[in-house]
Amino acid sequence: MSIRFNHTLVYSTDKKEASSFLTDILGLPAATPFGPFLVVELENGASLDFLDVGNTTISPQHYAFLIDEEDFDPIFERIRAGGRDYWADPFRQRVGEINRNDGGRGVYFDDPSGHFLEVLTKPYGSGESSD
Repeated sequence: MSIRFNHTLVYSTDKKEASSFLTDILGLPAATPFGPFLVVELENGASLDFLDVGNTTISPQHYAFLIDEEDFDPIFERIRAGGRDYWADPFRQRVGEINRNDGGRGVYFDDPSGHFLEVLTKPYGSGESSD
């Protein structure tokens, strides 16, 4: 049996703004339309399908992206250049810092719809202990 993650819906206040934010930060190609969605393709074959929800309240979700070490600096610079707050931890206590969990680097930040995004260079539990 082969089970692979394929896609998830990302509820947005403005799917164009939210998908553009993500593709700009991560350096990905622009989202493509598919029905009511704007689809952001990831390199592992999965996608994030952005959908406008109008006046519906969005329950913030967490989306984590495993990136290569050499991609961290340019992505982190784009986060900082946008003037967004960022944190080293999921509890938002270490503002303006990154983490070095498992011998890699990671950072958390919000998207325009209030979702909590994370980029990390090492999967949790893969290496050295947390800082």
